[in-house]
Amino acid sequence: MPAYHSQFNDKTEYRTIGNMVILPIKTKDRGPAPPAPPNEDDIIDEALDLFRANCFFRNFEIKGNADRVLIYLILFISDCLNQLVKNPTRKEASKLLTTRALDSFALPGDPTFPLNALYAAPSDRSDATLLRQYLTQARQELANRLIDRVYVVDNKPSKWWMCFQKRKFMNKSL
Repeated sequence: MPAYHSQFNDKTEYRTIGNMVILPIKTKDRGPAPPAPPNEDDIIDEALDLFRANCFFRNFEIKGNADRVLIYLILFISDCLNQLVKNPTRKEASKLLTTRALDSFALPGDPTFPLNALYAAPSDRSDATLLRQYLTQARQELANRLIDRVYVVDNKPSKWWMCFQKRKFMNKSL
């Protein structure tokens, strides 16, 4: 059975940096992402919906530049779930994940970026800055929405999300 791919792979109207596409996001955080229509799913919704199914795959065939964004966001979800291992309260988890989203991180082309074989480096410094801003905005929004999904019922993380924290999508981590 093949992995699930992004529905945004056929969209060509969005800007591409390296080989990652700047997709629209439904967010209130400032950043370069174009606003997404409020009644449609965006790449963050797609990453959260496909995370549990895709995290079982060790191989992932990239069918478009939106798949590269999806891979990055799935790896970030795994990283966030690893931050929640000690079962913090919802408020503590929100602080942890917001801090993690705003931490400095490696971009494609940097020696410490784990997936340099799959990603092209930004062509110049301004593109690298724009990509960093976009990924920071996406990470912030993903952390906010992940908290809402993991802490549904009470002040403890859902075991149905936390059971996936040990899984490594493509045997990689950020």
